[in-house]
Amino acid sequence: MSEQKIRYYKDLKIWQKGISLVKDVYGITNKMPREEGYGLTNQIRRSAVSIPSNIAEGQARQHAKEFKQFLYVALGSLAELETQLVIAEQLKYIRGEDLRSLSDKIIEIRKMISGLISRLTADH
Repeated sequence: MSEQKIRYYKDLKIWQKGISLVKDVYGITNKMPREEGYGLTNQIRRSAVSIPSNIAEGQARQHAKEFKQFLYVALGSLAELETQLVIAEQLKYIRGEDLRSLSDKIIEIRKMISGLISRLTADH
């Protein structure tokens, strides 16, 4: 990581994939029942938005230790999001295929974040 210093969070593929996940989540939650607007829908959206937001904030701090801390928060948000999506699918608010598609993206982002944490740890 030290040789290839990331100058801006928007250059990070994990941030870009996080933004893409947020757009997908909004598309799917737009189809959820209106009465869930302030409940599960809102919670799902907040968890999704938290992922790229924490990646951005952590990278902007310019210190590996702080960046890692925010990456761990993003991992927590991924777990929250995945749990909330499972609940939505079991309540029949989203389709199983939508859950699988989003879960695949969540797994990919989780692996990328874990890899970045490992690189930051190895560099310091």
